[in-house]
Amino acid sequence: AFRAISKDQAEINAVKDAFARSTHWGFKVEAESGKAVLVNATKFFLRDAHNVAGRLKQSRQGSYKIDESRSAFYLPGTENFPKNSEFEVTLTFVGTPEGRYIRDVSPTASAVTVRQHHAFVELPEVGYETRKFDPRAGMNGLTYMDYATPLDERIVKKVISRHRLNRKNPSGRRGEPVEPIVYYIDPGMPEPVRSAAFDGAKWWNQAFDAAGYKDGFVVKLLPEDVSPMDIRYNVVNWVHRATRGWSYGSSVRDPRTGEILKGHVVLGSLRLRQDYLIAEGLMAPYEDGTKVPNDIRELALARLRQLVAHEIGHTLGLPHNYISSTQDRASVMDYPHPMMKIRSNGTLDWSRAYDTDIGEWDKVAVEYAYRDFPKGTNENSELEKVLSNAWNRGLWFITDQDARPQGSAHPQAHLWDNGENAVDQLNHLMKVRGIALSNFGEANIREGAPYSSLEEVLVPLYLHHRYQLEAASKVVGGLEFRYAVRGDGQPVVKIVDPKEQRRALDALMNTVTPKALAIPADVLNLIPPRAFGYPRTRETFNVHTGVAFDALAAAETAAGLTMRMVLHHERAARLVVYHARDSKNPGLDEVINTVLKNTWYANRENGLDGEIQKEVDMVTLHYLMVLGNHGSASHQAKAVAMMKIGELSEWLNSQKRRERDEGLKAHYGYATHLIQQFIDDPSSISVPEPVDPPAGSPIGMGSDDWCGWSGN
Repeated sequence: AFRAISKDQAEINAVKDAFARSTHWGFKVEAESGKAVLVNATKFFLRDAHNVAGRLKQSRQGSYKIDESRSAFYLPGTENFPKNSEFEVTLTFVGTPEGRYIRDVSPTASAVTVRQHHAFVELPEVGYETRKFDPRAGMNGLTYMDYATPLDERIVKKVISRHRLNRKNPSGRRGEPVEPIVYYIDPGMPEPVRSAAFDGAKWWNQAFDAAGYKDGFVVKLLPEDVSPMDIRYNVVNWVHRATRGWSYGSSVRDPRTGEILKGHVVLGSLRLRQDYLIAEGLMAPYEDGTKVPNDIRELALARLRQLVAHEIGHTLGLPHNYISSTQDRASVMDYPHPMMKIRSNGTLDWSRAYDTDIGEWDKVAVEYAYRDFPKGTNENSELEKVLSNAWNRGLWFITDQDARPQGSAHPQAHLWDNGENAVDQLNHLMKVRGIALSNFGEANIREGAPYSSLEEVLVPLYLHHRYQLEAASKVVGGLEFRYAVRGDGQPVVKIVDPKEQRRALDALMNTVTPKALAIPADVLNLIPPRAFGYPRTRETFNVHTGVAFDALAAAETAAGLTMRMVLHHERAARLVVYHARDSKNPGLDEVINTVLKNTWYANRENGLDGEIQKEVDMVTLHYLMVLGNHGSASHQAKAVAMMKIGELSEWLNSQKRRERDEGLKAHYGYATHLIQQFIDDPSSISVPEPVDPPAGSPIGMGSDDWCGWSGN
């Protein structure tokens, strides 16, 4: 991070002496021979280098420590290669288990045995040339400070991360590489998965071809006599987990230059089965009871092709590009939701569920990173042309920091979305969801499956719109922007059109109506309590009804997804500011009024629809209270929220005095009581939080790696 790139040794030493270093271990020298020494590194390797015990404690799974008597070197994973040495050990952590997850994945939860890997990698040969980082280019990078920099230049240096790739003859526009980038597919992949992985990986050659390389990217099967741990081989690995989880595209890099030395992709096998589950909910495919339609298989394989291309993209240096779904699916580095159209006869068309080639933006990023320019070329000027040509074609880049947070403002950068317009797509997905719900029944599960397993299929269907409503919510209080730099001519910022903001709010309110949240009666009559041997899991709804399926808890769950986004404290603060800047923009008071008009103040329905309304009311009140007491909310956002809660309290007091329906009278009275408790002590939110939704991404749980975003 701190350097002095200089020929002056005193200048170099000054930087070395200015900052702390980290000494990881002290080794006892057992023997010496010339310049070589022999050390005993057993304890160095048999330590908790990955902080497994700390992570288990942090995640409330229990308190553990290493038992050295049950730990040893794992010789099959301890190997030596020309450019790296690998050491693998078996570690046993003993302790007292506390959580459910540790019990799920270990035979004896009080003794958890795992393997830990250490790698020593030779620094690469000289000759690699760095290329400047640009926030607009969609390439990850390396940042350091060069204290030998002249005073009139920036001391902070940024370069992109990329593989070493050059053409034999860089003078032409297209030619053969000196050495192509080669990726190897894990032979442990079964067919037809292996063939699909090959296809998806090969997409990248399209991008390198566009950047001037003839066969610059090659895909092969990993030979049986080659270890995937050999640093010379970029490998797509096939792994298994207890539950569906993220796939990863990581890399080994030279910390001095950012050069990528090895791409290392990990594909989780259960991801394909999740695509099957999504398709089962939308297609109701088992009319004959058992046969798996070819459409589902092809859908899952199409998703796998895109997934392989996505993860390899990370290992080539590309981060996520979450705006590309609005640019006709311009990048495999987005998170794709299956695209469905509605045919004229009301059936669903899956023919373009996933894309089939590398994206146009991916070609831009690869050209920026890997194009080999002839000597004498003004590289900075040529790179600027690459980017400006992309903007002229309607292509640009927005990544995690502005798409992943729930309070983010960009109206076009989202995860798991589709279409040019987030509002239109939400309305479309609600229609798709409605069609599939109306067709939901026995044909959604195979012959011999317990009827209770219909719930697992229902969950992703019922919550099919969960990510698109996140996208639409960002239109409210939204701000269009790009990673523009001075002089490039790009637009900088623009508040979303007021009409579009209000249209988005209306679409969001349509997701919490009884019509949207009610599960058809014939479906409810098909879902019994859980069958013996099939308990509730993280893939089923949380319920209030004990053993019985809870239609109201499902509605509560879905309503919570909407309200937490609409009433997010950062969105609320922007609404206050943008309305103050221009009264045409909707203010926070208008947004909350619209929310209350569609919930508490709406005309009352009878039966189950009426009970759904009560659930939505309480979810709304909860998130109003959260906003009114949020530690990071602006003062005015809190003030408006508290005012609206007060107005609601007055309305409730008025309603409960003249309400004749006992259920509604109880509902209003209970809400009045909870509001009074909150007013007396705002630090204690009296309305319980809505039940947690079943796991969503990946379509699991978050991660701190590439496809879980570290925020760096």
